[in-house]
Amino acid sequence: MDNLTHTLVGLAAAKAGLERLSPGATPLCLLAANAPDIDIVILLFGDRWTFLEHHRGITHAIVGTVCLTLLLPLLFYTVDLLISRYRQQPVSVRFKGLLIASAIASITHPLLDWTNNYGIRFLLPWNPHWYYGDFVFIVDPYLWLILGSVCFLLSSRTRFLKLVWIALAAVLTFMVVVGPRAADLSHPILIKGLWIAVLLTAIVLFTIKAGERWGARIAQVGIALALVYWSCLFIAHRSAAEQASQQAAQIAARNGESVSRLATMPTLANPFDWDCVFETERATYRFPLLLGQNQTSGNIIRYEKPDAEVKDITQSVASDRRTRIFLGFARFPVVRLSDPDCATQTLVQFADLRYTEPGKSRGTFALELPVDCNSQQLIGSR
Repeated sequence: MDNLTHTLVGLAAAKAGLERLSPGATPLCLLAANAPDIDIVILLFGDRWTFLEHHRGITHAIVGTVCLTLLLPLLFYTVDLLISRYRQQPVSVRFKGLLIASAIASITHPLLDWTNNYGIRFLLPWNPHWYYGDFVFIVDPYLWLILGSVCFLLSSRTRFLKLVWIALAAVLTFMVVVGPRAADLSHPILIKGLWIAVLLTAIVLFTIKAGERWGARIAQVGIALALVYWSCLFIAHRSAAEQASQQAAQIAARNGESVSRLATMPTLANPFDWDCVFETERATYRFPLLLGQNQTSGNIIRYEKPDAEVKDITQSVASDRRTRIFLGFARFPVVRLSDPDCATQTLVQFADLRYTEPGKSRGTFALELPVDCNSQQLIGSR
């Protein structure tokens, strides 16, 4: 998930009661909810492919989460101990309370990241297997609404914080209502109307001082609503997966194939629209699915698996670290040659079909590498 969602989850958890466990528990929850993404420092020492290789790696695994859970309270306690000795006063924080808050906030990060289709490697460093929840889109404006409204009501106590929330609300409202991704929304009028209605409701609740009246109960209700929302998405995903299995089998049967594996993935802000990718013995497919509709609702993308010649060409770039990293990450890798009848040089185009297609560059989700058409390996494969 995006770091705004992680931050809102950490703040909501603190306001729901964790902040009572110890002084400093609220900033600790904010840090713990985002701490696994410390792997971004890899960009300081490597390129985007190094980041792809290690992102959602050891810091998101069970062992990394446990280490971060222990490290943050120790840091907080050590700093407070040094300050208290300098000022010759008792330690103010309670280590046990910080540890409990850290454990709860830290575990939310890998769990939230697991819910989407990017995946998590829980068992590193022993097992690099990826696990995918596939039922929450990686950026979810409904979660921003639910958790953001709760956190706004409970943390806008000073003029500075009010200005921060106003700025954040303005930026997010621009993104949802008129931003470049607003055109990707399936039902823009409904979603924009809901967004504005919830914002106005939050403002009204703020003016009647709902945060002061109900305190932690607001955060608890907000977290409960988020859990209900996630549960609904999980149920919708199960239904979509069953429907996708039937439709994939029909699509594969038309070409005399059978489905070997399938993924049903969420789309932006619409629990009724899903992206489906499946693999057969001869090809990899992608098609859109509308929940409750028996027939496919859009174009079917099909990529043949590499023949012997393309396999040989692909093998010629297998030793490239970018190829190794990409294929270690890609869930549904597909490959093609940009010019199969080249005379001098062509491109081997890789893509992870859950995100993009070959030849449509999209960050680290696609890869193009030049190969010499006159290489001995290519000549031998023809």
